[in-house]
Amino acid sequence: MDSNTQASKLVLYSFWQSSCSWRVRFALNLKGLPYEYRAVNLVKGEQFSPEFEKLNPLRCVPVLVDGDFVLSDSSAILLYLEEKYLQNALLPVDPKLRAVNLQAASIISSSTQPLHMLSVLKYIEEKVGPGEKLSWAQHNIEKGFHALEKLLKGCHGKYATGEKVYMADVFLAPQIALTTLRFNIDMSKFPTLSMIYESCKALPEFQASIPERQPDAVQLSCLYPRLNN
Repeated sequence: MDSNTQASKLVLYSFWQSSCSWRVRFALNLKGLPYEYRAVNLVKGEQFSPEFEKLNPLRCVPVLVDGDFVLSDSSAILLYLEEKYLQNALLPVDPKLRAVNLQAASIISSSTQPLHMLSVLKYIEEKVGPGEKLSWAQHNIEKGFHALEKLLKGCHGKYATGEKVYMADVFLAPQIALTTLRFNIDMSKFPTLSMIYESCKALPEFQASIPERQPDAVQLSCLYPRLNN
């Protein structure tokens, strides 16, 4: 069977406000891959159910099901989609630009986003105090954004590594959208990232992936009010 042929419908286990899930939704839309959306309510703790633990022992979203194959972790999911479904590539052919995309994705997925997860902020609040979680989040987000600003400054075009949307954009745009909303990040410090984000924001594939347009979306302020000192 041709690798571009979708033998079975993809299923995505997602939470509307998860930036990791958002990356996968954005990527699926860019590749033109239809999927079934299955909501996992992290606020109600549905990720701790025995049924979900069978899908992902780490008990977090996203999880992608492709036929009888189950995969978690957004980075692994995107690389799997890139290998199996060749249309609308998320990585460029040029090896240097390919490496830059993977590095940018890693900065977000390994060195930035995990440090401001709800579970981490809750732990800091319990162990250090409620006044520390905002400064912690801002420090780590801005550290990652400074690194990305320097990395992409010499190779960006309309998007992170040129005039086409690639994996760096898929990781970057949701990260900017959610962290500026929740953590008061001043994006005027990051003109390159801001320009890339505005380009991504205009894409219909991005608009279709935004949290407010997901089946499980609720009023934003009910779950994640803006953090203040």
